[in-house]
Amino acid sequence: MKDELEKAYSPTENENKIYEKWEKSGYFNPDNLELSSEALSYTIVLPPPNITAKLHLGHSAMLAIEDLLIRYKRLKGFRTLWLPGTDHAAIATQNAVEKKILKETGKTRHDLGRDRLLEEVWSFLKKTQGEILVQTRSMGASLDWSRLAFTLDDERQQAVKVMFKEMYEAGAIYRGERMVNWCPRCHSTLADDEVEYKEEHAKLYWIKYGPFVLATSRPETKLGDTAVAVHPDDVRYQKYIGQNLEIPGVLGNFTVKVVADKAVEMEFGSGVIKVTPAHSFIDSEIAARHNIPSKKIINEDGRMMANCGKYAGLTTAEAREAIVADMEAMGLIDHIDENYIHNSARCYRCDSVIEPLPSEQWFIGVDKKLARLGNKSLKERALEVAQTEEITFVPDRFKKRYLDWMSNLHDWCISRQIWFGHQIPVWYRGSEVYCGLEAPEGDDWQQDTDTLDTWFSSGMWTFSTLGWPNNFKDGQKTGDLAKFHPTQVLETGYEIITLWVSRMIMMSLFALNEIPFSKVYLHGMVLDKDGKKMSKSKGNGIDPIEMIEKFGADAVRLSLLMGFTPGNDNKFSEDRIETKRNFVNKLWNISRFILSSVEADNIKSQNLNTKPLPKSLADSWILDALQKTISAVDKHIEDMNFSLAADELNDFTWNKLADWYLEIAKIEKEKSEILFYILKNILILWHPFIPFVTEKIWSSFNDSLLMVEKWPTSIRSDEEKNDQSARDFSALQEIIIAVRNVRSENKIEPARKLPAVIYGHGLETLIKNNAKLIKNLKTGLESLEIKEQGEKISGAVLAISGKTEIYLLGAVDKEKEEARLLKEKANLEKLLEIQTNKLANQEFIARAPEKIVALEKEKIVSYQQDLEKIIKALTQL
Repeated sequence: MKDELEKAYSPTENENKIYEKWEKSGYFNPDNLELSSEALSYTIVLPPPNITAKLHLGHSAMLAIEDLLIRYKRLKGFRTLWLPGTDHAAIATQNAVEKKILKETGKTRHDLGRDRLLEEVWSFLKKTQGEILVQTRSMGASLDWSRLAFTLDDERQQAVKVMFKEMYEAGAIYRGERMVNWCPRCHSTLADDEVEYKEEHAKLYWIKYGPFVLATSRPETKLGDTAVAVHPDDVRYQKYIGQNLEIPGVLGNFTVKVVADKAVEMEFGSGVIKVTPAHSFIDSEIAARHNIPSKKIINEDGRMMANCGKYAGLTTAEAREAIVADMEAMGLIDHIDENYIHNSARCYRCDSVIEPLPSEQWFIGVDKKLARLGNKSLKERALEVAQTEEITFVPDRFKKRYLDWMSNLHDWCISRQIWFGHQIPVWYRGSEVYCGLEAPEGDDWQQDTDTLDTWFSSGMWTFSTLGWPNNFKDGQKTGDLAKFHPTQVLETGYEIITLWVSRMIMMSLFALNEIPFSKVYLHGMVLDKDGKKMSKSKGNGIDPIEMIEKFGADAVRLSLLMGFTPGNDNKFSEDRIETKRNFVNKLWNISRFILSSVEADNIKSQNLNTKPLPKSLADSWILDALQKTISAVDKHIEDMNFSLAADELNDFTWNKLADWYLEIAKIEKEKSEILFYILKNILILWHPFIPFVTEKIWSSFNDSLLMVEKWPTSIRSDEEKNDQSARDFSALQEIIIAVRNVRSENKIEPARKLPAVIYGHGLETLIKNNAKLIKNLKTGLESLEIKEQGEKISGAVLAISGKTEIYLLGAVDKEKEEARLLKEKANLEKLLEIQTNKLANQEFIARAPEKIVALEKEKIVSYQQDLEKIIKALTQL
């Protein structure tokens, strides 16, 4: 053996050293893997965390899942690329810097100017950008750091300019005035999916409006009303449709037209709504359908405009209060509902109330038919690839969410009124407009001051990180783009299926006319132990870096993989990590026992890839159980059921190997070859889940790196023989467990050795061949007499296992034995009742496979036999 394992495993002493060893090997880079030219590629791009972010449990879960897939595929011989990067997170980063400057100097970005603010932003990023990457390494992420990308680095800036220009020239990008979600705090537009909705209690004002009484939550927008709308089927208001009405208002009378539109809900309020086209998406659409003019009354600061008379300069909240007071004085308020519940639209970054405004912005036309997409629109193609399952979703239910979102998608507003980000590559000179990669020649050209929505560059992430556009000419991919695109999996949180997933699909289809990935795996949120969202303010958050320092990265990873199912939120606590740390220690101790039991020369000479020949029933059982485990783990990982894969491995490692076979090895001896074969295989199988401890154990007897070993193949040559061995060993286990249980129930001291008589009822040969195990596997038996059958032995404690009866001599306490037998009798009677009712259910009989029905009938026979023995034992007490 190269190095003897220490008594206890210390993650803090080993994890950084192991990671350095991996990095120095160069094997994170697929170009350095020793593979044939025919090896298939397997690619995942890391969803780029915000450059100002710190590692949280959501990130950690994502890293654990993606690293598991990458390490698994690397071991399977794939040319694996896991590509790292970070996101400039334009609004979030600029907001962070603006708040810092305001706190330190009292100045705003407008005081500094664009160039000075950007200097401050880049200075801020140099200090913060490394932290998230260091923390990512601490999770054991086997990312190819040689390909590290940033959404705002030179390569990505060039790619974004090319993409914008191509989309502009194809007619997919246009500039126009549309209703947008405007954040007065961030002074920028937001996409529909960047708006968060919060349920809140507000007032609903019932106002007198000419011949109507109508309900509104925003009486201040009355100053911008240009119409009144009713449902065309509402008989109450038919006579008013088409009329122009003069309405009394706080700034004097004004005229509105009454229109009939199906967007009106007859059940809301009185069935009449006021129409303010400049400050409501629905009203804007109604106005467009009926050719109604628009009047803007709220500016980009969220204040009333000059055309609002004495209310000009007030915030919308201040204006509401003043206008309601004036309306009450004029007798225009009918009544106010104080308990109105509605969804308030909020900025996802700063939580300010969103103001819908008309604004000239840049848009991607998702419904525009494009020649490069076969005269289909981006929306049509993005829907098509999901409908035909060219792209699949895990779990499958998210396919519907994606399709619903894409079906109702409006043109995507891509311009933002902030300074940090990709500046729009468009220049103006008078009425002239130029779109290009560089500024045009000549004087007086002014570049558009807006920047692009962060999701524009993030949407290009799968291909811009692989060299596009430089390695995509005349429709042909070369280099990394040809090798690694489309990628295989996008793994991310379900909450950004609309924000990011949909954009990536559209952008890749436009740029390459191919999908960005073939599978989308969506993980849920990590909640606290009470099922609540973790947050700093609540003090219920768990810092993964602290947990890594306390328990090790392997324990954190395993706690985020076991018990978690795709797409579902999961409760989490520190206790969970501690439990997984205990398993890591268990694996360490198992390995120490095996390695200390194996002769040094055997380790050096043994062919680790050759399955050893079994010499006993236990050997056959454990070797076949290992092959079944390999097969099950393979299937579960391929099916993206990572928790089930870990459960299978845990059951084999702890329950089968540690609890049974290692104890048997101490009795039967000469198990070195089999034990070492098993150890080698389980280290490989566990490596994608817990890479640090497995690599450390592997290095104690091997000079090569575990991370590039070969994944084992399941070998089950004689299934019938293997299955019989499994049944025989199971019968043996049940006998041993029955003896242990009966000793425990009768409180027989563990040190007290007892003679036993076994009536095998056909299992005598099996029992005889394994008598040594039955006597020594914590059963406390000093001798074993084996018979086919016989009479009840008076004064003995009876243990029953299937047909087998085991009598422990000299240990009977008559009252306790009777109580135990009566308890077992009641239990069997209950089981019989359940089985009888199940088989009396005709629907079950009709739907269940014949094999299942037969097994259920066999259970009844077995229970009846056991009950007869219990009754017989009771009569003989």
